[in-house]
Amino acid sequence: MVRSETFEPTLLREEHEAAATVTTALAATAASAATIAPNAPVDSGQLLYQRCLWCGTPAYRRPFCRACGSMALQWERSAGVGAVLRRHGHVSHNTWFVAMDEGFNLLCQVTGTAQVVIGSRVSVVRAVAPLGQGLPVVEPTRPSPPSERW
Repeated sequence: MVRSETFEPTLLREEHEAAATVTTALAATAASAATIAPNAPVDSGQLLYQRCLWCGTPAYRRPFCRACGSMALQWERSAGVGAVLRRHGHVSHNTWFVAMDEGFNLLCQVTGTAQVVIGSRVSVVRAVAPLGQGLPVVEPTRPSPPSERW
C-alpha cells in the first residue's frame, strides 16, 4: 500500500503580513464605500458608478469588473457629464448610449428640445428613479459642431 503524507500549507511571514495589510486596506475601503449607497438621493447632475479596486476600471451597475473579473468594486460619484455615442432602440423612446467623462458607458433617456446628434455633450438631470429603477435622464448642454461629431 502506498503511504501518502499530508502537508499543511504554510505561509512565510512576509506573505502573511502582506495578506493582513491587503485585508485591512480592503476593509477600510469597504467602510468608506459603504457611506455612499447606490440608491442614496443624489444631487442634480450626479450619479453613482463603480470603480474596480484592483485594476481601476470604471463601470455602471455591474456585479464584477469586466476587465479583470474582480468583485471588489467601490462606489464613486460621477460629475454627470458625457458625450452621446449612438441611438438605442426606437425613436419614440429617445434612448441613447452616452460615454461619460469618467470612462464608462451608460444607456440614458434624453430630454429637452435641442436636437440630439452623435457627439453632443450632455449632463445628467436625474440619476435614477426614486426606487433605483429605470434609466438615467440626461439633457443636452450644447450640440456638437460638425467638426466634433463622431
